[in-house]
Amino acid sequence: MSTTKKFAAVAVGLGLVTLSACGSSDSGSDTGESKSKNITLVSHDSWAVSKGVLAAFEKQSGYQVKVLPNGDAGQAVNKAILTKDNPQGDVFFGVDNTLLSRALDNDLFQSYEAKGADSIKPEYLADKDEHRVTPIDTGDICVNYDKAYFSEHKLTPPASFDDLIKPEYKNLLVTENASTSSPGLGFLLGTAAKYGDGGWQGYWKKLKANGVKVVDGWEQAYNDEFSGSAGGKKAKADRPLVVSYASSPPAEVIYGDPKPATAPTGVATGTCFRQVEYAGLLSNARNAEGGKALIDFLLTKTFQEDMPLNMFVYPVVEGAQVPEEFTEYGPQAEDPETMDPAKIADNRDDWVKSWTSLVLK
Repeated sequence: MSTTKKFAAVAVGLGLVTLSACGSSDSGSDTGESKSKNITLVSHDSWAVSKGVLAAFEKQSGYQVKVLPNGDAGQAVNKAILTKDNPQGDVFFGVDNTLLSRALDNDLFQSYEAKGADSIKPEYLADKDEHRVTPIDTGDICVNYDKAYFSEHKLTPPASFDDLIKPEYKNLLVTENASTSSPGLGFLLGTAAKYGDGGWQGYWKKLKANGVKVVDGWEQAYNDEFSGSAGGKKAKADRPLVVSYASSPPAEVIYGDPKPATAPTGVATGTCFRQVEYAGLLSNARNAEGGKALIDFLLTKTFQEDMPLNMFVYPVVEGAQVPEEFTEYGPQAEDPETMDPAKIADNRDDWVKSWTSLVLK
């Protein structure tokens, strides 16, 4: 969830390479029978899947999958809207609940009720009447903290939104720009959900007065500015608080070199906003039948259980298991802030405009 960056991007920040799967040819240039054998998945840059998992789908289905990354979530959605009459592919993955209304209002998707949709946990469903999107994954946008910093300074880490405006945390927090970054927007929406339409602006005035730093995107915030990340340590970063994800502590363990015995970072669980990502069959898709098969595949337990260690997100289907490192170092928030996508649609642009005036000017 991005700039849209999930924790495939954490892996990149730690010097690893994220996998993107490609078919043998470009479906846009295929003709005749060969066209029907290719599926193009359009996504943000953080899509990732294990080679063996994708290869098994391709063998079983007879399709070849090409992945077309299009920048962060906002960029990818906007480009998909601009090209909807002549789409770049068949399926779009990565529109989240903060941007969903923009895609639906622009008729980006056609209706398709995926096989296996009855296994999706009901709290993640959206567009239930028309079935234009299918929930695929979820994650929590939360403030992360550098355990070593707070231990060395004998300071209790913040636990809530209210804590972040206290004097003892002055000049410690870095967040992403709400107008350019999905985590930044999610954090803004979390404060709007917490303090309401009449209170979030006052909260941000206090947060600004308390020295919050704003940068363009997640990679800069997490890997350059946050002292608790592997990248931040190398960059000699000086901000021990960052807006990131609840799943970044397990990423620090799994990809640590050397691998630490415990997570060097923690999560302020009272600052979390729940994000859900969806996939949809693009309007005017060249290979609608292949696109449907791919969406069905994204709901299988095989794919759902492969996601956590590739994109550092949680499954949305009942019974899908997550790695032990997730339950130990990055459990989902028990009571995250949430917001109805319709309310996000009604307010998002005005809120971002007000936030920009309050915080950046």
